[in-house]
Amino acid sequence: MDDQWRVEVFFDGLCPLCLKEIQMLRWMDGKKGRIRFTDIAADDFDAEALGTTFDDLMERIQGRLQDGTWIEGVEVFRELYGAVGFGPVVWITRIPGISHLLDAGYRLFAKHRLRLTGRCIPGEDGKCTIEQKA
Repeated sequence: MDDQWRVEVFFDGLCPLCLKEIQMLRWMDGKKGRIRFTDIAADDFDAEALGTTFDDLMERIQGRLQDGTWIEGVEVFRELYGAVGFGPVVWITRIPGISHLLDAGYRLFAKHRLRLTGRCIPGEDGKCTIEQKA
């Protein structure tokens, strides 16, 4: 069944808001296995094995299609919701104007996600950091 997935999502399992959406997507996907869920906060997760870094994955949501193509931002959500049956509605998010608003809104959210979810540890430069995995 693991070879039936259409999209893999790399999510922060310690982000309460992110986790709620992932739980909903797991429920919507059911036992169909169209989505592969990879928690980047898991102790055994190794970003380097994927050719990336933990910090890069924390900056914005990222995913990977079954053919190995990496996607990020709103495109990940399009693929996720398309995989669970919302394809006919997803096309609306590609309309110019709507697409630009969604992209801008997501970039703003991603930039402030740690602060918005109460996980921000202010660094010396004023940017949010989180407790690093061991």
